[in-house]
Amino acid sequence: MNRTHRSVVLTALAAAAILAACRRQQEPAPVPEPAPAPVETCDQRCRDSIAAAEAATRRRADSIEAANRAAADLARRIEAAKAALTARVLFDYDQSEIRADQRAILDQKLPVLRANPGIRLLVSGHADERGSDEYNIALGQQRAAAVRRYLTDNGIDPSRIQITSYGEERPATTGTDENAYAQNRRAEFEVVAGGENITPP
Repeated sequence: MNRTHRSVVLTALAAAAILAACRRQQEPAPVPEPAPAPVETCDQRCRDSIAAAEAATRRRADSIEAANRAAADLARRIEAAKAALTARVLFDYDQSEIRADQRAILDQKLPVLRANPGIRLLVSGHADERGSDEYNIALGQQRAAAVRRYLTDNGIDPSRIQITSYGEERPATTGTDENAYAQNRRAEFEVVAGGENITPP
């Protein structure tokens, strides 16, 4: 066997040995896929906790809504009390007696004044333009005094009510017909103290 032939045989044997070794190697084991994360389930305790949180949210919303309603109601009652205090009273021509239909306006002032002892009123008497200045000043004074007397006869301390007269100097409306005159024959009310924090009756 010559050298070339021996070299070929050795090469063939080496190749066969390599192939056999490759066959004997184990194929790598497949890498297992990661198990899926467990699906979380909500048991009764979990459901109770969610329900309690939702109920607490509802209670808070209901509480806020109730507080807003109460605040709005209080604001309306305060405005109504202010309106009652400042509502004017009308008089007949050349008269200072309180008309029957005007007593209800004065009666609405009474509970507000009783609920707010710190309130002080200025009552101003007014007249229409007929008559002299002096006469109308005196008539306005009589009208303001009649209002104060009505309030004090119903339990309001006289020291809480000041009176003055402007006669015909400050008309509520202009005009020379009976409608204008009727609006100008009046007593008006101004809160001069204690009106910052009115407590509605």
